[in-house]
Amino acid sequence: MKRSRTAIVTGASTGIGQGIALKLASCGYDIFMSHLNEPEEAREVAREIEQVHGRRCVVFQGDLCLAETSGQLVESALKEFETIDVLVNNAGITRLGKITEYTQETMDFLFHLNYRAPMLITGLVSKHMIEKQIGGSILYTTSSRGTRAYPSDAIYGGLKAALDRSIQSIALELAPYGIRVNAIAPGAIRVRPAAEYHEKLGKRIPLGRMGLPTDIGGAAAFLCSDEASYITGITLRVDGGLILPGMPETPSVDPDNIWGKLN
Repeated sequence: MKRSRTAIVTGASTGIGQGIALKLASCGYDIFMSHLNEPEEAREVAREIEQVHGRRCVVFQGDLCLAETSGQLVESALKEFETIDVLVNNAGITRLGKITEYTQETMDFLFHLNYRAPMLITGLVSKHMIEKQIGGSILYTTSSRGTRAYPSDAIYGGLKAALDRSIQSIALELAPYGIRVNAIAPGAIRVRPAAEYHEKLGKRIPLGRMGLPTDIGGAAAFLCSDEASYITGITLRVDGGLILPGMPETPSVDPDNIWGKLN
């Protein structure tokens, strides 16, 4: 009997992580999902995974800013599922601010959650995949901000750029074991109820709308699938063309709005 495929998705109670977890469940994966402090939202995602998609879902609550939580998460996942086929390092948070005003506490917070945690989890899961001879897939959620610079984005955007670079080295390290490592860089994804801001921004995106978590879920499912078996070490931007135009060259453009500010 063929065993069920399993996936860890961090930060899956809401937003992009939720979209990825639900899509992977629809593709036949049992899900081990983590969240920080959204128990009701996590239970609803688990309910949909189990009742709508007929897959098993285990929920883990923990603070990935703490180094020990990464080990606890992986240990718990292996206790529940024994084998892990897919890891999606999605958990993260945006904090923008001027470099002259950034505090050490905020820098440490972003580094620990957005960079150190996915690196620690990757190390543990990849070791498991190697030992079990699993040709798995490891995926990161980065950001279009890792490619395009904006004011007040030196730390968050810089850490996302660091992830994009790091996955290239990890992909090289793990390729001999048949483990693929990639990233998705979302841009302008609506993770909250629609508001006037979203409509304004959507009109300025080349494809004419903001993205949805389901858009990222579809890209994630593809990169984790056998159809992407020859893809590793890439960052796939999913942003509706958001960052393609760059800085406008016409003087008719409001200079206060060239980086996407909305009035």
